[in-house]
Amino acid sequence: MGWWAALGPSTGHIITSQQACFLPHTADCGHLCCSRQGACLSASILLLLATLAALIVLVVIYGLPPRTPGTRACVTPTNRTGFLCHDRKTCIPASGVCDGVRTCVHGEDEDEGLCRDVPQSLPSFLVAHCGDPAFWIYSDQKCDGINSCGDCSDELSQVTLCPSCGPGWWRCTPTVFRYCECIPRSLCQDHVQHCSDWSDEYSCPGL
Repeated sequence: MGWWAALGPSTGHIITSQQACFLPHTADCGHLCCSRQGACLSASILLLLATLAALIVLVVIYGLPPRTPGTRACVTPTNRTGFLCHDRKTCIPASGVCDGVRTCVHGEDEDEGLCRDVPQSLPSFLVAHCGDPAFWIYSDQKCDGINSCGDCSDELSQVTLCPSCGPGWWRCTPTVFRYCECIPRSLCQDHVQHCSDWSDEYSCPGL
């Protein structure tokens, strides 16, 4: 069935028909074994070309993978601390990292290594510490007018150095736990007391 043995041309050793196909300038290679060798070679080339084509299609659809795995800080359009995606274009808020939603194109904001042990696994620029060391917040939640730490240390602490109330806020002593020393002007004149002195209803001009 296409198998035979013969003496080698120079060594005198017995070789098979399968081995003869791989010897250079061997006249003993039959058409059967050489045709099989050519078929295998053609199949290997086709498989290689198909794999290359598939890789090209994936790159076109999903883009190139990130060149560097490192994390970088950025500034969001609202002037808050952000996380720069590996496309070096998309800047997402710090609080959007490890929130269960893949915002970056390649999903690096939800990377397992980044989110495995929050906040210890997060880069320092994404984390802000509260007055109580047992609590932490994302850095973009600092100085945003919201009592994210629960003790207003993210808004009123001397270490935080937050700017005074902006134009969209009204300064007073809030009666609502959510705020520290300002309330949004959108809450003024809504017939609900948000300031201890009722200034949100009688003095605040609203928006």
